[in-house]
Amino acid sequence: MKKLIGIIIAVACTYIYACKEEGRLDIQKSDGLAPGVVSDVKVYPKPGGAVLRYHIPTDVNMSYVKAIYEIQPGVFQEGKASIYSDSLTLEGFGDTLQHTVQLISVGKNETESAPLTVQVKPQSPAVYTSFESLVMEQSFGGVKIHFKNGNQANLAIVLLSDTSDQGYWTSLQTFYTKAKEGVFSFRGLLPVKKNYAVYLRDRWNNKSDTLTKALTPLFEEEIPRPFVGLKLPTDEYIEVESKYKLENLWDNDLTSTFATRHNTVLPQWFTVDLGVSAVISRMKVHQRQPDYTYGGGNVKSFELWGSNNPDTDGGWENWKLLGTFNSYKPSGLPLGSISSEDIQYAYTDGEDFELENIPPAYRYVRFKTTNTYDGGPQVTIAEIAFWGQIQK
Repeated sequence: MKKLIGIIIAVACTYIYACKEEGRLDIQKSDGLAPGVVSDVKVYPKPGGAVLRYHIPTDVNMSYVKAIYEIQPGVFQEGKASIYSDSLTLEGFGDTLQHTVQLISVGKNETESAPLTVQVKPQSPAVYTSFESLVMEQSFGGVKIHFKNGNQANLAIVLLSDTSDQGYWTSLQTFYTKAKEGVFSFRGLLPVKKNYAVYLRDRWNNKSDTLTKALTPLFEEEIPRPFVGLKLPTDEYIEVESKYKLENLWDNDLTSTFATRHNTVLPQWFTVDLGVSAVISRMKVHQRQPDYTYGGGNVKSFELWGSNNPDTDGGWENWKLLGTFNSYKPSGLPLGSISSEDIQYAYTDGEDFELENIPPAYRYVRFKTTNTYDGGPQVTIAEIAFWGQIQK
């Protein structure tokens, strides 16, 4: 028995000694020496930043490379890249000046090398290049902002107004987008001349110059609901189930939806009696609830037609085209992906579609769907509304 115990003790001691000699596999440098620095660094400028490419030192203790740089006075940014990548992307610069970047190699024991200094001169950031394309103009019941965002950067478009005429700017709304181009509108303004301003901001709080303009919104009023579905012979108004009826389109309830049958075809249309004769300035379309927003049978493109004497056979002879429209997605994300801003824009607030040319007054409108988000024939819409000038 004593002999057995002695053997066990000897084996244990041998194991402990071996472990002590071998050391930890994840930290090869027991002496705490820092890894070598990267070499042959090449700088590739990009809008608001740069891509650094380099050779990684052959060092078993090397873990990652980090960059430290100042994007604004007193505001430092840090970027990291593992040893499995030979490049590191810098972002957040708000100018095109030369900036000093410190490249540091970090070991598995978090020991840092001496910094390698690199000079970077970024290209003009998106807040500046996109600002050059900004157009702000009056529209029916508000103001409208056109923009282009060629780099598809995450941008905030901030709209302000001197509401008191005292030189004090009040924020009206901030629009968020990553889309390549688009139009944002702010509504609910009186037809009174005011000073308006707009500027761009990115996620690093870099800001563009400010575009200011004195504008007078055009008068408009909402055409009162409820409307009436005319249900002409060629119209597609039969619901897929009884709870998805056409009248849901003007019941002022976003949780109810009009949905056509699955075995229909595109294009398809339905006809609405507004109850009054009106010069239509714009319409609003609320997509189906968030689980379906920018997907399924939600309308991707459509036409709006007007008439005062609809063809009783459902034909098109007495109809005039008022406009052709495409649904807009603020985030610019691909099909199947949506952001909270997308839901707010298309479902909660509803998409605004403004007529480019002021039409004559019409009592009847026809909504013709030409494409849906999933490309299928079923059409789903939560709510529609119209604005313009009612003819008394």
